[in-house]
Amino acid sequence: MRTTFRTRLLVSYVLLIVVPLVTAGIIFYNKSLEVVVGQAQQNVQSIVVKNNEIIDTKLGIVDRNSQALFVDRQLFELFNTLDTSDEAKLIAADRIVGSALRSYFAQIEDVYAYQLWTSYFTYGQTLPQGKPQDSDIYHEAQEAGGKMVWYPTYDFADMFGQAYLDDSRLDFQYLYSATRVVDFSYLSNSSLERLGPDVERPVLAVSFKADSLTKLFEQSIPANSRYMVIDQSNVIVAGSDTEAISTRYEGEWTRELHEEGSGTRRMTLDGEAVIICFDRSKVTGWLSIVITPESVLAQELVPVIRTSTVLLSLVMGAVALALAYFISGKITNPIKRLLGAMRSVGEGDFHTQLDVRSSDEFGLLIQRFNRMNDRIRLLVTENYESRLKEQEAEIRALNMQMNPHFLYNTLNVMNWTAIENGQKELSKMLVCLSHMLQYTTRKEWGSVRLAEELEWMKSYFYIMSARFEDKFTVHYDIDPELYDCKLPRLLFQPFVENAILHGFVHLETGGLIYIRARKEGDDCLFEVEDNGKGMRPEAVQAILEKESASIGINNTIARIRLAYGQRYGVDIISGPGEGTRIVITLPHETN
Repeated sequence: MRTTFRTRLLVSYVLLIVVPLVTAGIIFYNKSLEVVVGQAQQNVQSIVVKNNEIIDTKLGIVDRNSQALFVDRQLFELFNTLDTSDEAKLIAADRIVGSALRSYFAQIEDVYAYQLWTSYFTYGQTLPQGKPQDSDIYHEAQEAGGKMVWYPTYDFADMFGQAYLDDSRLDFQYLYSATRVVDFSYLSNSSLERLGPDVERPVLAVSFKADSLTKLFEQSIPANSRYMVIDQSNVIVAGSDTEAISTRYEGEWTRELHEEGSGTRRMTLDGEAVIICFDRSKVTGWLSIVITPESVLAQELVPVIRTSTVLLSLVMGAVALALAYFISGKITNPIKRLLGAMRSVGEGDFHTQLDVRSSDEFGLLIQRFNRMNDRIRLLVTENYESRLKEQEAEIRALNMQMNPHFLYNTLNVMNWTAIENGQKELSKMLVCLSHMLQYTTRKEWGSVRLAEELEWMKSYFYIMSARFEDKFTVHYDIDPELYDCKLPRLLFQPFVENAILHGFVHLETGGLIYIRARKEGDDCLFEVEDNGKGMRPEAVQAILEKESASIGINNTIARIRLAYGQRYGVDIISGPGEGTRIVITLPHETN
C-alpha cells in the first residue's frame, strides 16, 4: 500500500508522542496500583491486628479470672476439707463449684464450657468426656505446673476417646481450651494458707467453640481472602478450610512468620500472587494469618485507575495528532507544490516556474528546481535535434535489412502450393510455422499473455508431433482466470523440447506431456510434466546451477530471476524411470 510523505510524517510524529505517553501511562498505572495495593495491604494488616486485640481481650479475661480463682476462699475451704470418698459430698461440692465457676466464666462471651477436673471427679458442666484425666489436655496442664496452657482446636470425640460420637453431628465437635492447675490458697491474718500436701490440685478447663474465631475473621477480612489461626506447632486452630481444622499445616513458609511475629509479606502460593498479613496473639501465642490475592485488594479501584489512564492518554493523543497535523502541513505543502510542478514538467511543460515564498530549505529547493527546469528545456531542445539525426540513420539502416514481410509472403505462397497439390499436412505445418515466426519476430520482447503462449505451444506441438509420428500426446489443465496472466515469452518451450528429445528417446509411443497452471496465493504455479525416462539427481542439480548444456533452459531460468527476483524460479522433480516435473513459480501479473 502506497502512503504519502505527509501520512508517514504524521505517523512518525504520533509515534514519537504516543509511545512516551503510553509508557508514562503504564508507569502511572503501575505506580497507582502499587500505592492502592500497599494501602489495602496496610488495611488488611490493621484488621488482623484488631482481630487479635479482640481475641486477646476476650481470652485475657479468662486468664485473669482463672488467676482470681486461685484465692477463692470458698473453693479453698471446700477442696481442703473435702472427703473424696463420700459420693454425696462430691455431688454437693459439684453444686458449689459449678456456682463459683459460673460467677467467673458464665458472662464471658464465646465460653462454651468451664470445668474443674480431678482424678476422682469432674466438676462443673457435664459433657460426654468419659475420663478427661486421660486426655492430652489434662496431661499438658499438669506438666505446665500452674501456667495457663492454650490447647489448640481438637476433635472432641478423638480427644476424650468417645468413638461412639464420631458419626454424630455434635454442636461442640471442635473446641479449643484454656487449662491450668489451680493451687488454691487463702490469705488469713497476714498468713497464706495453702491446700494440704495430700490434697489433689484440680485442673481448670475453659473450652471455646472453634467457630468463635471463624465468625470474627469471616466478618472482617476482604472477600475472596482466606485465613487460618495456627499455634506454635502449626496446628490449625481455626481457618477458612473447616476440614483442615485441628490438623497440622505443612507449609514451610510459616516458619519465618513465627520468627517475625507480626507483619506483611508478598509471595506466590499455588501460582497466585498473594499478600500475607499476620500477627501473634499476646495471650495465646497463636499466629493469625490472612491470605489475600493481590487482585482482590484493589478490584474496585483498578477500573477507575484504568479508565482515567485511558481517557488521559486519548485526550493527549488527540492533542498530539492535531499538533502533528499542523506541523506536517508546514513541511508537506511546499513539497506538494513542487510535485505539481514536476508533474507538469513530466508532461512536457518545461516553462513551469514556482514562486519562492520563503528563504528556508524549501525556498532554496524551489530555486534549484526553477534553474534545473531551465537547463532541462535546453537539453531537450538539443536532444530533439540529435534524435532527428539518429532516426534518419536508422531509416537508412532498415532499408538495408530484409523485410520480414517478404518471408511471410513466401511461406503463404508455399502454403497455397501445398493446398493445390493436396498436401494438407504440409499446409498445416506451414501455417503453424508462419504463426510461430510471427510470434518470435515481434519487435518488442516483453511479457505475453498465457493464452498467447499456449497458442504458440499448440503450433509447436503440431509440428513436433508430425516430426515424431504421434509419439506423444499433450494434456492441458489450466485455471481459467490465469489466461490473462503475463509471463515471459517462450517460457515452456525449452522444457517441452527437453522432454520430447531426451525424455521420450526410448519410447515409440505412449509419451504424455501435461501442462498445468494454477494460482496459489499471490503467485502462479506452472507445471510441465512428462512420463519419460527421468533424470538423475546430479543432472537436475547441473541444470539448476546452470552447468548443463541446455542453453534454452539456462536462459529461461536466468530470465525469470532477472525479471522477478530470487524468490521466483524453477524447481525440477525427477528420478530415473519416474518422469520429470518442472514447477515454475511466477508472480500473478495481468498488466
